Parts: sequence; structure tokens; C-alpha cells
Amino acid sequence: MATITLKYNPKNHKAQKALEFMLSLGVFETSATIPALDKSLKEAKEGKVKTYNSVDDFFKKLR
Repeated sequence: MATITLKYNPKNHKAQKALEFMLSLGVFETSATIPALDKSLKEAKEGKVKTYNSVDDFFKKLR
């Protein structure tokens, strides 16, 4: 399967409509990727983080 990457200005109404039309055809598979920063912030909100008192404590925990 080939991959197509599109870069467009979301404020451009014609580009937005063209993209919506292409996706409505149902022949394209879309993948929603979450940027790393957004993923990290989401994990922090969900409490999926560990805290350490210092870097030394962190490295001790790794051993």
C-alpha cells in the first residue's frame, strides 16, 4: 500500500472541501496520529507518569 502525505492550509476552503470529497469516496484509509507532545500531556492528565525526587533516584530505579 502506498502512503500519501498532504500539506494544506486548513483555512483554505477549497482545499478543505477537496480533502473531504476525497475521503468521502471511501477508497482512502486515514490514520490519525497523535503528536508526541499531545500524547505525553494526555498521559500526564490520566496519571500515567512517575515522579522522582532527583535524577539519581531515577537512575537507581532503573537498575
